[in-house]
Order: sequence, then structure tokens, then C-alpha cells
Amino acid sequence: MALDCTTPVLIVDDYKTMLRIIRNLLAQIGFADIDEASDGSEALGKMREKRYGLVISDWNMEPMTGIELLREVRSDENLNRTPFIMVTAESKAENVIMAKKAGVSNYIVKPFTADTLKAKIEAVTG
Repeated sequence: MALDCTTPVLIVDDYKTMLRIIRNLLAQIGFADIDEASDGSEALGKMREKRYGLVISDWNMEPMTGIELLREVRSDENLNRTPFIMVTAESKAENVIMAKKAGVSNYIVKPFTADTLKAKIEAVTG
């Protein structure tokens, strides 16, 4: 199935530079409807106002982390089917296991390329 680049995407990261990098990678892939949030609670608010076809969230953020956001999304019957990709600088096995148990759709370790991001998105939306 072809990638639907018209789907709205929410990227969540507390570092402006990382938001810009992910936005640019998504644009290279062909996505145009991209919103940003700087932490999990802001992201949750946006998700309750607009239906996103994909969430790409950093793990390490304050005050609400990516894993806390993921747990909130999965416990909300209106949001729980949203594909959710976790981004982290750490590839520790226990983090991957924790994210899987919380219901993550896919997992990306920084740094990554547009091709890697595209493959991960296709895996969760196709």
C-alpha cells in the first residue's frame, strides 16, 4: 500500500532543532500537514482537537514524557488507534520492551535518515 502523505502528522519533541529535523525529513518524504508540540501534555491537547494519522514523539521530555504520552493515548478510546512512533537516543532493550508493552507502533533510534523514517511510517500505516 502506498504511503498516504496527506495524513496529518503530529511531531512531539522538546528540542526545537529536533522538531525542525523531523519536519524536514517528513517534508522530504512528501508530508505537508505537520503539527508540532513541545511536550506530551501539549500533544495530548492537540490530539483531542484534531485527528492525526500519525504521532512521532521523543521519549525524553518534561513535564510529560513520550512514554507517558503513549500510555495516555492508548488509554483514550478516541485516540488509541493512532499509529505512534517513539524516537529516542537510547536503544536500551528495557526501553524498547517498556514502549512495546505501552503499545508503541514502532521505535526509531536517533540519528536516523528520511529512508529509515519512511520505512517505519510505512510499517505502521500500511
